[in-house]
Amino acid sequence: MHFGEHLTIDGYGGNKKLLDNKNLLLKILNNLPSLLGMKILLEPQVVYASGNNKKDPGGWTGFVIIAESHISIHTFPLRGFVSIDVYSCRNGLDTDFLIKYFKEKFDLKDTETNFIKRGTRYPGKNLY
Repeated sequence: MHFGEHLTIDGYGGNKKLLDNKNLLLKILNNLPSLLGMKILLEPQVVYASGNNKKDPGGWTGFVIIAESHISIHTFPLRGFVSIDVYSCRNGLDTDFLIKYFKEKFDLKDTETNFIKRGTRYPGKNLY
């Protein structure tokens, strides 16, 4: 038994207009939890993060807190790049669905993914 599952998706070659669309991020963060059977605890937040003249040229950062944990999206439109985290305390995350979903939403040409089982030593009962 493990506590939860964490999928990270790094997307490459995405459509600049889609990656630079605040409303698209809000729509994703409002709709995706219900598609996964999860419950939103707080309204999604999307803010613009300015570049730092180093490796980060700026982009949108979005986050939604769900009862099962969180989903975050960080876009870098000028680089055609997006960094996504989907973390859930529920097991059985549909990784194939999520990868396909984000590929379509941002018109990604390539993805790099990591899947992590979290809390592999999570206690089966209360300790205190």
